[in-house]
Amino acid sequence: MSRIVVALLWLLHWLPLSMQAPIGRGLGRLLYWIIAPRRKVVLTNLRLCFPDQSEAERRTLAKEHFALAGRSLIERGIAWFAPEERVRRIVRIRGEETLAKLIEARQPVILLTPHFLGLDLGGTRIASSFDCVSIYARQKDQVIDRWLYHGRSRFGSQVLLRRDESVRASIKAMKEIRPFYYLPDMDNGPEDSVFVPFFGVQAATLSALPRLARLGGAVVVPCVTRMLPGGEGYVVEFGEPWTDFPTSDVEADTRRMNACIEDLVRTMPAQYYWVHRRFKTRPPGEAKIY
Repeated sequence: MSRIVVALLWLLHWLPLSMQAPIGRGLGRLLYWIIAPRRKVVLTNLRLCFPDQSEAERRTLAKEHFALAGRSLIERGIAWFAPEERVRRIVRIRGEETLAKLIEARQPVILLTPHFLGLDLGGTRIASSFDCVSIYARQKDQVIDRWLYHGRSRFGSQVLLRRDESVRASIKAMKEIRPFYYLPDMDNGPEDSVFVPFFGVQAATLSALPRLARLGGAVVVPCVTRMLPGGEGYVVEFGEPWTDFPTSDVEADTRRMNACIEDLVRTMPAQYYWVHRRFKTRPPGEAKIY
């Protein structure tokens, strides 16, 4: 089955983005009705994070999220198969000079990259301009695993690390002036996490960002990839480097990270990765949410 999926992505990647986008949106709308468990997860997350919206508004947002998720799946073929010139044309970068200046100054950098739907294609585009380091989660399906790895490493000289080798190797790579494409906003359980608010809900949140910044002498630069409507492509945006970070308060630093991600989510709420069970780990004594 996975080989059929890869073959379909290869076939579809030849189409212009203006044709891929509606195909992907159609797939996403279909998945909204087919994958009931994930639909419930998305609606639960939206209810918790946007309590002021009506149920109808949240359902509309959920449907748009699935439509964009379908797009991100179909358009992943561009990251895997398209030549570098086409990737550069489809995915533009804003603020590239910010990262280039930091690299020129030999400053280690952590790219704080929340889980938005465009992050894979954005990461591929960044790799065409900069040699980076990122953490790679091995997939159970060997075919998908191989192509995901290929898509993330096909341009430049990229370092992809397994989760079990991430800390020391990440710091070493950052000190070699490889920007760290870091995705810290998933619920990975209580280990190495603290409970801090995310949209007002206590969320088990990895507290590694301030520690990595301190150990690597790195500055944090927010990095987000925005999916544009239809065939307009994508935009990678680098924010301004954080100041006064890290502090001596790891929990406060982790709250700052979540607040930054919240602000970014509010600018494009349908594009955040709501299918993840972000609040599955609860503080002691709290009931399960999902």
